[in-house]
Amino acid sequence: MEKEETKQKKPRKKQDKETEEGKTDSKKKETAAASPIEAAKESKELKESKSKKKEKTKTTEAAPAEAKTEETAAPTTAAAPESAPEAPQVRRTRELWGVLHIYSSKNNTILHVTDVTGSETLSIKSGGMMVKSQREEASPYAAMQAALRIAEDIKDKGITGLHIKVRAPGGHNGPRYPGKGAQSAIRAISRSGLVIGRIEDVTPMPFGGCRPKGGKRGRRV
Repeated sequence: MEKEETKQKKPRKKQDKETEEGKTDSKKKETAAASPIEAAKESKELKESKSKKKEKTKTTEAAPAEAKTEETAAPTTAAAPESAPEAPQVRRTRELWGVLHIYSSKNNTILHVTDVTGSETLSIKSGGMMVKSQREEASPYAAMQAALRIAEDIKDKGITGLHIKVRAPGGHNGPRYPGKGAQSAIRAISRSGLVIGRIEDVTPMPFGGCRPKGGKRGRRV
């Protein structure tokens, strides 16, 4: 009985081998049929991967090139101010104005600087303060020295411009024209760097008024 069972078992093993061989053959056939499709797919994937690698290499090469162009462009932009420097910004200084009253006669020249309202004296000089001899008090030199001293005092106090009022003795009995020192004083002020506004003649002039001296036939020389 045992021998018969062994004989029966042996054919089963052969059948199992045959089935396994049939399966492997079918698998080989399937793989052989599917291998061209897979090969095509793999070739496509390889091409795509190669193209991606090329794009990456291009981008990596382009990035340093852009950096170099930026580095080369930066010195040109930095060098532009050297070739064409910007205009310096000028600070606007505050302008302060005063009034210079010039009284000029044959005997003396008096320079008196006040604020615009005329209520506050800023500086005062005269030709007699500049010279020793009395006969030189009305000279142009004395008036010029007085004007220079006044200009220094005014600049220290912050005055930048002056309006000038020139006065002769005038009146019903005095001369109507200023002396020699008025013109030289105005020239000295203009050369000192101060801005000159308007120049006025404020000599007092009579309209009617008192009878001038000299009598009916005038002053006889």
